[in-house]
Amino acid sequence: MSKSDSKIEEYCSELDKAKDYSEIWKIVKTSVKDSLGEYRSGMMLFLDDLSLSLGAYYPIGTNNIVLNRRLLEIAKATVKSKQKINAFTYSLLTHEYLHAIGHLKEKEVRQLVYKISKECFGEKHITTELAEKNPWIILNKNLINNISSPKAPIEVVKDFEKNGQNYIV
Repeated sequence: MSKSDSKIEEYCSELDKAKDYSEIWKIVKTSVKDSLGEYRSGMMLFLDDLSLSLGAYYPIGTNNIVLNRRLLEIAKATVKSKQKINAFTYSLLTHEYLHAIGHLKEKEVRQLVYKISKECFGEKHITTELAEKNPWIILNKNLINNISSPKAPIEVVKDFEKNGQNYIV
């Protein structure tokens, strides 16, 4: 087994085992650094109920990523594979992290998410498939189009980035 094969195996295993946003986030940061040599710390994660056509966003000039809580709840309720949910979350977080690092063009970011996924998870992994096609392929479009729910308050994910540094938002 080559060094790159063992690294791919390690990434796949870590993502499959990830239990929360902070564990997936750690994989996002490591994979981006391994693939592109780029890194940023001090990020915060917020969950908000957004339009179901939007997975997440990064407000330019901040240290915030906002994930669509409603979309993730629908995914968790309808997709029974933890591997697919983690890959979906990884794809959304990686996309927004790349914006936070300074890649602002959507086309470029999509290409980079695919490049990183392919290098770190291999060509056949669900994460790479989601990056190549579209993260929404795992979701039931009929269900998404027919759901409406009241908006809950925005929520800060505690202990998202565990690096021992304090930041003011």
